[in-house]
Amino acid sequence: MSVTRRSKRAEINGWLIVDKKEGYTSTALVNKIRWLLNARKAGHAGTLDPDATGILAVALGEATKTIPYLTAADKSYEFLIHFGTATDTDDTSGSKIKTSKYRPTNEELLKILKCFRGMIKQVPPKYSAVKINGDKAYKLSRSGVTDLNLEARPLLVKKLDLIKRIDRDSVLMKMICGKGGYVRSIARDIGEQIGCFAHAGHIRRLSSGPFSLSDCISDDLIFKENVPKILENILPIHSSLNNLARFDCLIDDANEIKNGKKIPILGKTVGAETEVLICFNDEPIAIGKLNNNYFYPKKVFSFVTDR
Repeated sequence: MSVTRRSKRAEINGWLIVDKKEGYTSTALVNKIRWLLNARKAGHAGTLDPDATGILAVALGEATKTIPYLTAADKSYEFLIHFGTATDTDDTSGSKIKTSKYRPTNEELLKILKCFRGMIKQVPPKYSAVKINGDKAYKLSRSGVTDLNLEARPLLVKKLDLIKRIDRDSVLMKMICGKGGYVRSIARDIGEQIGCFAHAGHIRRLSSGPFSLSDCISDDLIFKENVPKILENILPIHSSLNNLARFDCLIDDANEIKNGKKIPILGKTVGAETEVLICFNDEPIAIGKLNNNYFYPKKVFSFVTDR
């Protein structure tokens, strides 16, 4: 085992894709990575519950400027729905609040699933990071507040499929959804609509935007503080931006953009409100918009220097 002290690297910019295990928060993992790599900035693109596993995409340095683009991207999950019990957290970590002896058939479940595909309205769990008047819902719930007014939010569910029946009480599901989706709410609401009550378990994120489990490192490398191996697996900043049109520029243009100036981009057409990525030598320079053959920078990556 290769164990190393904290990194002394001055600038680390890019994405670290981690296969998170159960038992700790997303914030705890990000803080550990930030400390271990001496990263100036770090953040993640989509919280995983402490009991959830799978992809946690961690942005380092200038990559934090691209977090909103990955947060808005589709994510996919596998999870269990446990029938017969509703919990206050909508997953297996919570306390029972409702029970039922009824169990749906596969046919009944398949019929109900049609109501949860496409653009739906979803109320977040009471134990979630959604803010109510500036306070996070889970903190209010833990403090004993019971009358939380969580508003339903629109959610695009692109796929929600029954994978297999585990036993009378549980089924394995797969979901692909847009920004802001809660697997726990899906399980809860399916149980409510059927009338049997339900909660989620074994939630695992399989993909986040362009990232899949094949891009992940084990969180063991982080907790064993194997810095060299971690650094080998940092992905480029623009690996999260494959949904943006990309254009290359010259060094003089890169330096103009660095100073916040527009640059001419001739012969290129995209929609007037479409965001694009400008690169020089395969290094991201800025994200912005094209208008009348000019590129107007919106987010400039500050580590770009004269060459």
